[in-house]
Amino acid sequence: MPSWDPQHYLTYADERGRPFVDLVARIGAVSPARVVDLGCGPGNMTRLLAQRWPGADVIGVDSSAEMVARARSDHPELRWIQADVRDWLEPADVLISNAMLQWVPDHLALLPALAALAGEWVAFQVPANFAEPSHTIPIELAASTEYVEHTAAVELPGSHDAATYLAVLRDDFEVDAWETTYLHVLAGEDAVFDWVSGTGLRPILQALPEDLRERFVEEVKVRLRAAYPARDGVVVMPFRRIFVVGRRR
Repeated sequence: MPSWDPQHYLTYADERGRPFVDLVARIGAVSPARVVDLGCGPGNMTRLLAQRWPGADVIGVDSSAEMVARARSDHPELRWIQADVRDWLEPADVLISNAMLQWVPDHLALLPALAALAGEWVAFQVPANFAEPSHTIPIELAASTEYVEHTAAVELPGSHDAATYLAVLRDDFEVDAWETTYLHVLAGEDAVFDWVSGTGLRPILQALPEDLRERFVEEVKVRLRAAYPARDGVVVMPFRRIFVVGRRR
């Protein structure tokens, strides 16, 4: 997984947080004893779980030392653990993951083991816009002759459709799976680049040496401006996401 910059990630905190709020709203747990947020990032969304279930032991888990440090600094009242989700074995009444599983290679194979840790509810959300220009433009450029020497081995995030996730969980859970496309209205002609460079584009940027990275960034910006033209100082970026909420049978 890439290294993370919590401050950069929080640039669009409100927009990134909308799917989390929509996900949690569909969880019917009343008084869970333990709630775990896998891939908690800087913790700005995890704190909402403590507000929703004030009697619960709320734990935020993330593999990034930078993200966990920011979460501890901003929200010291909650518990934060640095750990790889692939090694996580602690059970919870409610197990939540927001925009994290797409970073785990072959996460579909991991999903049953994670769901087995959920005593009552499991809920997750993953991006599903990898075929959109925001992602295809930098990937195609990274595969060009000038950059491919450095980017060929980069592992990029990916996800499956809602029906695939439902099929994995339906034997043990009553599953509600759906998709939503958000239309994010962002300020500035390079807003789409600013968004993806804080998340999905990070592995490519980190793989490039500094001199090539600067050239790559400028080329990507030009192409993204053409794909997402600014009007009155703002750009509209459609962003499709997959949601899954399961209640144990």
